[in-house]
Amino acid sequence: MAFLLVSAYLLLTHTQGAPVENEALLETLKSQVGFFSNKSEHYSAQVRPPGTNRRIPQTIIIGVRKGGTRALLEMLDIHPNIVVATTEVHFFDWDENYVKGIDWYRRLMPFSYENQITIEKTPGYFTSPQAPERIHDMNSSIKLLLILRDPTERVISDYTQVYYNRLESHKRVQPFEEIVIKNGALNTKYKAIQRSLYDIHMEKWLKHFNLDQIHIVDGNTLIKDPLPELQKVETFLNLPSRIMSSNFYFNQTKGFYCIRSDGRERCLHESKGRPHPVVNNTVLEQLYSYFREHNAKFYRMVNHSFDWH
Repeated sequence: MAFLLVSAYLLLTHTQGAPVENEALLETLKSQVGFFSNKSEHYSAQVRPPGTNRRIPQTIIIGVRKGGTRALLEMLDIHPNIVVATTEVHFFDWDENYVKGIDWYRRLMPFSYENQITIEKTPGYFTSPQAPERIHDMNSSIKLLLILRDPTERVISDYTQVYYNRLESHKRVQPFEEIVIKNGALNTKYKAIQRSLYDIHMEKWLKHFNLDQIHIVDGNTLIKDPLPELQKVETFLNLPSRIMSSNFYFNQTKGFYCIRSDGRERCLHESKGRPHPVVNNTVLEQLYSYFREHNAKFYRMVNHSFDWH
Protein backbone atom coordinates (compact mmCIF):
# COMPACT_ATOMS: atom_id res chain seq x y z
CA MET A 1 0.00 0.00 0.00
CA ALA A 2 2.79 2.42 0.88
CA PHE A 3 4.48 1.93 -2.52
CA LEU A 4 1.19 2.54 -4.33
CA LEU A 5 0.54 5.77 -2.39
CA VAL A 6 4.04 7.13 -2.99
CA SER A 7 3.79 6.47 -6.74
CA ALA A 8 0.45 8.24 -6.91
CA TYR A 9 1.89 11.14 -4.90
CA LEU A 10 4.70 11.63 -7.41
CA LEU A 11 2.27 11.54 -10.31
CA LEU A 12 -0.05 14.10 -8.78
CA THR A 13 2.64 16.56 -7.76
CA HIS A 14 4.16 16.33 -11.22
CA THR A 15 0.96 16.71 -13.24
CA GLN A 16 -0.80 19.28 -11.11
CA GLY A 17 2.21 21.56 -10.88
CA ALA A 18 1.25 22.88 -7.47
CA PRO A 19 2.44 22.05 -3.99
CA VAL A 20 0.16 19.73 -2.09
CA GLU A 21 0.21 19.14 1.63
CA ASN A 22 1.45 15.61 2.23
CA GLU A 23 -1.16 14.74 4.81
CA ALA A 24 -4.07 16.04 2.76
CA LEU A 25 -2.83 14.22 -0.33
CA LEU A 26 -2.40 10.96 1.49
CA GLU A 27 -5.92 11.26 2.85
CA THR A 28 -7.17 11.75 -0.70
CA LEU A 29 -5.22 8.80 -2.01
CA LYS A 30 -6.36 6.56 0.81
CA SER A 31 -9.92 7.46 -0.07
CA GLN A 32 -9.32 6.81 -3.76
CA VAL A 33 -8.03 3.30 -3.15
CA GLY A 34 -11.08 2.64 -1.07
CA PHE A 35 -9.68 2.95 2.42
CA PHE A 36 -12.58 4.96 3.81
CA SER A 37 -14.73 4.99 0.69
CA ASN A 38 -18.45 4.24 0.77
CA LYS A 39 -18.98 4.39 -2.99
CA SER A 40 -17.41 2.13 -5.60
CA GLU A 41 -17.44 5.02 -8.09
CA HIS A 42 -14.33 6.41 -6.36
CA TYR A 43 -12.26 3.80 -8.20
CA SER A 44 -13.13 5.19 -11.64
CA ALA A 45 -11.27 8.43 -10.81
CA GLN A 46 -8.27 6.75 -9.21
CA VAL A 47 -4.82 7.74 -10.46
CA ARG A 48 -2.97 4.76 -11.93
CA PRO A 49 0.60 4.39 -10.64
CA PRO A 50 3.06 3.06 -13.26
CA GLY A 51 3.28 -0.73 -13.41
CA THR A 52 -0.12 -1.36 -11.84
CA ASN A 53 -3.39 -2.79 -13.10
CA ARG A 54 -6.86 -3.47 -11.79
CA ARG A 55 -7.09 -7.17 -11.06
CA ILE A 56 -9.83 -9.60 -10.19
CA PRO A 57 -9.52 -10.38 -6.46
CA GLN A 58 -7.34 -13.37 -5.63
CA THR A 59 -8.99 -13.48 -2.21
CA ILE A 60 -12.51 -12.58 -1.07
CA ILE A 61 -13.81 -12.02 2.44
CA ILE A 62 -17.21 -13.69 2.06
CA GLY A 63 -18.70 -12.85 5.46
CA VAL A 64 -20.31 -12.98 7.78
CA ARG A 65 -22.35 -9.82 8.30
CA LYS A 66 -21.56 -8.32 11.73
CA GLY A 67 -18.78 -10.84 12.14
CA GLY A 68 -15.91 -8.35 11.95
CA THR A 69 -15.35 -8.13 8.20
CA ARG A 70 -14.50 -4.41 8.26
CA ALA A 71 -11.97 -4.81 11.05
CA LEU A 72 -10.37 -7.77 9.25
CA LEU A 73 -10.12 -5.90 5.95
CA GLU A 74 -8.58 -2.76 7.43
CA MET A 75 -6.12 -4.76 9.52
CA LEU A 76 -5.03 -6.77 6.48
CA ASP A 77 -4.53 -3.52 4.56
CA ILE A 78 -1.50 -2.92 6.77
CA HIS A 79 0.35 -5.59 4.76
CA PRO A 80 2.37 -4.12 1.85
CA ASN A 81 1.48 -7.08 -0.38
CA ILE A 82 -2.27 -6.55 0.03
CA VAL A 83 -4.54 -3.97 -1.57
CA VAL A 84 -8.18 -3.80 -0.61
CA ALA A 85 -11.42 -2.76 -2.22
CA THR A 86 -13.29 -1.66 0.85
CA THR A 87 -16.52 -0.95 -0.97
CA GLU A 88 -18.92 -3.87 -0.66
CA VAL A 89 -19.41 -4.55 -4.37
CA HIS A 90 -22.19 -7.17 -4.06
CA PHE A 91 -21.22 -8.60 -7.44
CA PHE A 92 -21.90 -12.27 -6.72
CA ASP A 93 -25.03 -11.91 -4.60
CA TRP A 94 -26.97 -9.18 -6.40
CA ASP A 95 -28.32 -10.22 -9.80
CA GLU A 96 -28.48 -6.61 -11.02
CA ASN A 97 -24.69 -6.35 -10.54
CA TYR A 98 -23.77 -9.84 -11.70
CA VAL A 99 -25.37 -9.31 -15.12
CA LYS A 100 -22.99 -6.38 -15.68
CA GLY A 101 -20.18 -8.88 -16.17
CA ILE A 102 -16.69 -9.58 -14.92
CA ASP A 103 -15.13 -6.52 -16.61
CA TRP A 104 -17.48 -4.28 -14.63
CA TYR A 105 -16.36 -6.07 -11.48
CA ARG A 106 -12.69 -5.64 -12.34
CA ARG A 107 -13.10 -1.92 -12.93
CA LEU A 108 -14.24 -1.53 -9.31
CA MET A 109 -10.98 -2.95 -7.95
CA PRO A 110 -8.04 -0.75 -6.88
CA PHE A 111 -4.81 -0.71 -8.85
CA SER A 112 -2.23 -3.23 -7.68
CA TYR A 113 1.27 -4.42 -8.50
CA GLU A 114 1.94 -8.00 -9.61
CA ASN A 115 3.29 -8.97 -6.20
CA GLN A 116 0.15 -7.75 -4.43
CA ILE A 117 -3.06 -9.59 -3.60
CA THR A 118 -6.33 -7.79 -4.22
CA ILE A 119 -8.96 -8.50 -1.58
CA GLU A 120 -12.65 -7.68 -1.84
CA LYS A 121 -15.16 -8.13 0.97
CA THR A 122 -18.91 -8.41 0.79
CA PRO A 123 -20.40 -9.99 3.93
CA GLY A 124 -23.60 -10.90 2.09
CA TYR A 125 -21.80 -13.53 0.03
CA PHE A 126 -21.73 -16.08 2.85
CA THR A 127 -25.52 -16.31 3.12
CA SER A 128 -26.21 -15.92 -0.60
CA PRO A 129 -27.55 -18.99 -2.45
CA GLN A 130 -25.87 -17.90 -5.71
CA ALA A 131 -22.48 -16.61 -4.55
CA PRO A 132 -20.62 -19.93 -4.04
CA GLU A 133 -21.23 -21.19 -7.56
CA ARG A 134 -20.64 -17.81 -9.15
CA ILE A 135 -17.32 -17.28 -7.39
CA HIS A 136 -16.28 -20.82 -8.28
CA ASP A 137 -17.11 -20.14 -11.94
CA MET A 138 -14.85 -17.08 -11.81
CA ASN A 139 -11.91 -18.84 -10.12
CA SER A 140 -12.17 -22.39 -8.79
CA SER A 141 -8.84 -22.08 -6.94
CA ILE A 142 -9.54 -18.77 -5.19
CA LYS A 143 -8.81 -18.41 -1.48
CA LEU A 144 -11.69 -17.34 0.72
CA LEU A 145 -11.70 -15.69 4.14
CA LEU A 146 -14.65 -16.15 6.49
CA ILE A 147 -14.77 -14.34 9.82
CA LEU A 148 -17.30 -15.62 12.34
CA ARG A 149 -18.25 -14.80 15.91
CA ASP A 150 -20.54 -16.32 18.51
CA PRO A 151 -23.89 -16.71 16.68
CA THR A 152 -25.94 -15.17 19.49
CA GLU A 153 -23.60 -12.16 19.76
CA ARG A 154 -23.83 -11.78 16.00
CA VAL A 155 -27.65 -11.71 16.13
CA ILE A 156 -27.58 -8.99 18.79
CA SER A 157 -25.02 -6.99 16.80
CA ASP A 158 -27.16 -7.38 13.67
CA TYR A 159 -30.18 -6.05 15.57
CA THR A 160 -28.11 -3.17 16.98
CA GLN A 161 -27.03 -1.99 13.54
CA VAL A 162 -30.61 -1.96 12.26
CA TYR A 163 -31.80 -0.31 15.49
CA TYR A 164 -29.42 2.65 15.12
CA ASN A 165 -30.09 2.94 11.39
CA ARG A 166 -33.81 3.21 12.09
CA LEU A 167 -33.24 5.75 14.84
CA GLU A 168 -31.18 7.91 12.50
CA SER A 169 -33.95 7.66 9.89
CA HIS A 170 -36.57 8.58 12.51
CA LYS A 171 -38.30 5.23 12.06
CA ARG A 172 -40.05 3.18 14.70
CA VAL A 173 -37.84 0.75 16.62
CA GLN A 174 -38.78 -2.40 18.51
CA PRO A 175 -37.10 -3.91 21.56
CA PHE A 176 -34.91 -6.92 20.76
CA GLU A 177 -37.17 -9.31 22.66
CA GLU A 178 -40.25 -8.29 20.67
CA ILE A 179 -38.54 -9.22 17.42
CA VAL A 180 -36.83 -12.40 18.57
CA ILE A 181 -39.83 -13.84 20.43
CA LYS A 182 -43.17 -14.34 18.67
CA ASN A 183 -46.15 -15.96 20.43
CA GLY A 184 -43.91 -17.09 23.24
CA ALA A 185 -41.47 -18.96 20.97
CA LEU A 186 -38.18 -18.09 19.29
CA ASN A 187 -38.76 -16.36 15.96
CA THR A 188 -36.47 -18.53 13.86
CA LYS A 189 -37.61 -16.75 10.69
CA TYR A 190 -35.95 -13.54 11.89
CA LYS A 191 -33.26 -12.80 9.28
CA ALA A 192 -30.62 -12.10 11.89
CA ILE A 193 -31.12 -15.59 13.33
CA GLN A 194 -31.06 -17.15 9.87
CA ARG A 195 -27.71 -15.50 9.15
CA SER A 196 -26.22 -17.13 12.24
CA LEU A 197 -26.96 -20.69 11.08
CA TYR A 198 -23.38 -21.16 9.97
CA ASP A 199 -23.69 -24.87 9.24
CA ILE A 200 -26.49 -24.36 6.71
CA HIS A 201 -24.58 -21.68 4.81
CA MET A 202 -21.23 -23.46 5.00
CA GLU A 203 -22.75 -26.57 3.45
CA LYS A 204 -23.39 -24.60 0.25
CA TRP A 205 -19.80 -23.38 0.08
CA LEU A 206 -18.35 -26.85 0.60
CA LYS A 207 -20.27 -28.07 -2.44
CA HIS A 208 -18.05 -25.85 -4.58
CA PHE A 209 -14.80 -25.40 -2.63
CA ASN A 210 -12.44 -27.60 -0.68
CA LEU A 211 -12.22 -26.84 3.01
CA ASP A 212 -8.54 -25.91 2.65
CA GLN A 213 -9.58 -23.02 0.38
CA ILE A 214 -11.62 -21.40 3.16
CA HIS A 215 -9.81 -19.92 6.14
CA ILE A 216 -12.01 -19.17 9.12
CA VAL A 217 -11.01 -16.19 11.25
CA ASP A 218 -12.22 -16.19 14.85
CA GLY A 219 -13.96 -12.83 15.14
CA ASN A 220 -14.18 -13.01 18.92
CA THR A 221 -10.42 -13.48 19.15
CA LEU A 222 -9.62 -10.86 16.51
CA ILE A 223 -11.12 -8.02 18.55
CA LYS A 224 -9.34 -9.13 21.74
CA ASP A 225 -5.92 -10.01 20.31
CA PRO A 226 -5.62 -9.23 16.58
CA LEU A 227 -2.07 -10.31 15.78
CA PRO A 228 -2.34 -14.14 16.08
CA GLU A 229 -5.42 -14.24 13.86
CA LEU A 230 -3.77 -11.99 11.25
CA GLN A 231 -0.61 -14.09 11.25
CA LYS A 232 -2.73 -17.14 10.44
CA VAL A 233 -4.18 -15.24 7.49
CA GLU A 234 -0.69 -14.31 6.27
CA THR A 235 0.23 -17.98 6.33
CA PHE A 236 -2.97 -18.98 4.53
CA LEU A 237 -2.28 -16.45 1.78
CA ASN A 238 1.40 -17.49 1.52
CA LEU A 239 2.52 -13.99 2.41
CA PRO A 240 5.64 -13.00 4.33
CA SER A 241 4.99 -11.94 7.90
CA ARG A 242 4.74 -8.16 7.86
CA ILE A 243 1.96 -7.32 10.32
CA MET A 244 3.38 -6.71 13.78
CA SER A 245 2.12 -6.05 17.30
CA SER A 246 3.32 -2.44 16.97
CA ASN A 247 0.61 -1.96 14.32
CA PHE A 248 -2.07 -2.06 17.01
CA TYR A 249 -2.94 -0.16 20.14
CA PHE A 250 -5.90 -0.52 22.46
CA ASN A 251 -8.18 2.49 22.54
CA GLN A 252 -9.60 2.72 26.06
CA THR A 253 -12.35 5.10 25.00
CA LYS A 254 -13.65 2.96 22.16
CA GLY A 255 -12.94 -0.33 23.91
CA PHE A 256 -11.22 -2.06 20.98
CA TYR A 257 -7.94 -2.12 19.08
CA CYS A 258 -7.08 0.58 16.57
CA ILE A 259 -4.47 0.55 13.81
CA ARG A 260 -1.08 2.24 13.55
CA SER A 261 0.64 2.17 10.13
CA ASP A 262 2.29 4.50 7.61
CA GLY A 263 2.94 6.90 10.49
CA ARG A 264 -0.77 7.31 11.12
CA GLU A 265 -3.28 6.04 13.65
CA ARG A 266 -6.86 5.18 12.81
CA CYS A 267 -9.84 3.43 14.34
CA LEU A 268 -12.90 1.86 12.85
CA HIS A 269 -15.84 4.09 12.00
CA GLU A 270 -17.89 5.36 14.91
CA SER A 271 -20.74 3.07 13.81
CA LYS A 272 -18.57 0.13 14.88
CA GLY A 273 -18.54 -0.96 18.50
CA ARG A 274 -21.86 0.60 19.40
CA PRO A 275 -23.27 -0.53 22.76
CA HIS A 276 -25.57 -3.54 22.53
CA PRO A 277 -28.91 -3.69 24.33
CA VAL A 278 -29.14 -5.60 27.59
CA VAL A 279 -31.01 -8.78 26.64
CA ASN A 280 -33.30 -10.74 28.91
CA ASN A 281 -31.48 -13.84 30.25
CA THR A 282 -34.35 -16.16 29.33
CA VAL A 283 -34.19 -14.97 25.73
CA LEU A 284 -30.43 -15.41 25.69
CA GLU A 285 -30.77 -19.00 26.90
CA GLN A 286 -33.32 -19.69 24.16
CA LEU A 287 -30.86 -18.41 21.56
CA TYR A 288 -27.97 -20.39 23.03
CA SER A 289 -30.08 -23.54 23.03
CA TYR A 290 -31.26 -23.04 19.47
CA PHE A 291 -27.78 -22.49 18.07
CA ARG A 292 -26.08 -25.25 20.07
CA GLU A 293 -26.88 -28.09 17.67
CA HIS A 294 -26.12 -25.97 14.62
CA ASN A 295 -22.77 -24.97 16.13
CA ALA A 296 -21.87 -28.60 16.84
CA LYS A 297 -22.63 -29.53 13.24
CA PHE A 298 -20.56 -26.61 11.99
CA TYR A 299 -17.60 -27.68 14.16
CA ARG A 300 -17.72 -31.13 12.57
CA MET A 301 -17.88 -29.65 9.07
CA VAL A 302 -14.77 -27.50 9.52
CA ASN A 303 -12.86 -29.81 11.89
CA HIS A 304 -12.50 -27.04 14.41
CA SER A 305 -14.39 -25.85 17.46
CA PHE A 306 -14.90 -22.33 18.79
CA ASP A 307 -15.59 -20.91 22.23
CA TRP A 308 -19.23 -20.12 21.53
CA HIS A 309 -22.19 -20.56 23.88
